[in-house]
Amino acid sequence: MTAQSELQATIAELVDGQRGILAADESDGTIAKRFASVGVASTEQNRRGYRSALLASEGLGEFVSGVILFEETLGQCDDQGIPLPQRAAAQKILPGIKVDRGKGPLPGAPGDMITFGLDGLGERLRGYKKQGARFAKWREVYPLGPENPTELGLYANAEVLARYAAICQCEGVVPIVEPEVLMDGNHSIECSAEVNERVWHTVFHALSRHGVILELMLLKPSMVTPGSECDRAEPQRVAEYTLRSLRRAVPAAVPSIHFLSGGQSPEEATANLNALNQIGNAPWQLSFSYGRALQQPALAAWCGREEYIGAAQDALVRRARLNHLAMLGQYHDNLEHEE
Repeated sequence: MTAQSELQATIAELVDGQRGILAADESDGTIAKRFASVGVASTEQNRRGYRSALLASEGLGEFVSGVILFEETLGQCDDQGIPLPQRAAAQKILPGIKVDRGKGPLPGAPGDMITFGLDGLGERLRGYKKQGARFAKWREVYPLGPENPTELGLYANAEVLARYAAICQCEGVVPIVEPEVLMDGNHSIECSAEVNERVWHTVFHALSRHGVILELMLLKPSMVTPGSECDRAEPQRVAEYTLRSLRRAVPAAVPSIHFLSGGQSPEEATANLNALNQIGNAPWQLSFSYGRALQQPALAAWCGREEYIGAAQDALVRRARLNHLAMLGQYHDNLEHEE
């Protein structure tokens, strides 16, 4: 099988109009904070047990087509000795892998960040494929402020995303391109729209320069929202601004847009996705690739206790189902109160 045929097969399984992607790729530092919020120590055993339970949730594959894993998780097995990527695949959930190595300040661009990990990426991807990974994810972060992102920040982050995506496609691994414009701050939704458009324009120019095949990649952007220090915008307003900006900047050749939740509550992320799909007439599938917005109810139900694993799994599947309905434009608030 050629690299291009591998990519086409993976896209066909990930993009089916019904399901989204579970982001379970929290770094050690992030998962430690999530666990601490429910009084659980972030040990290897607890991380393995929690993520193993998520992937074993009965019925999850009805609403989730892929799962992004942290490198540690890709090599772990459940209590029956089954590798966790195989546990996911048994539910027709494709395993994917976070491949960036974290972020740091971008020299010459005060306030901007850059993500590391391109060195040796091709070799790492070949190893991840042997472990079952079919797609990858790389995140670049854009702080939004009076001076940021700078022109250098826009260009440098776009170049890294494009180089990563090109390497992935050469190895037969579908790249998820994630340019996250952070919600932190008191900026307006109009300002958010302007910055997101600039980010996406720059990213797609870079992808073109590097020969990335747009039909064989996925985009994981922020929704256009006001800053976290402002009042929340109604879902209809978020959807209108987000779609307008996407239409201006993202080519129709991209098969699917899997939004990140980026600081939204589970209910808010679902309502906003639903509003996006109710507007309709988008040239792309509008889906989800949520981490905390899918996992938060499950984590709260689990609290590290074996006897609550079933409740945690039910909470995850329920949240995934609501986002499936949002993909169809069929979600409404009353569903949050149904048993």
